[in-house]
Amino acid sequence: MPDLVFGASLYFPPVFKALMLGFIIWLLIHRVVRDWLYSGDVWHPTLMDLSIFIISVSGSMWILTRW
Repeated sequence: MPDLVFGASLYFPPVFKALMLGFIIWLLIHRVVRDWLYSGDVWHPTLMDLSIFIISVSGSMWILTRW
């Protein structure tokens, strides 16, 4: 039983890995485009942030499946 509990604590589903890697990628991209994003050039900055996050998660899932 302890082996099962220890093994379950080490297992991370691929979607969780993609979310974590996507979040890190999003943080890097967000830092670069933050000034442009909130300067008023973008109609809805929150939607743009969300779409960048979704693209980052999708890209990280692609990276994890190809690697």
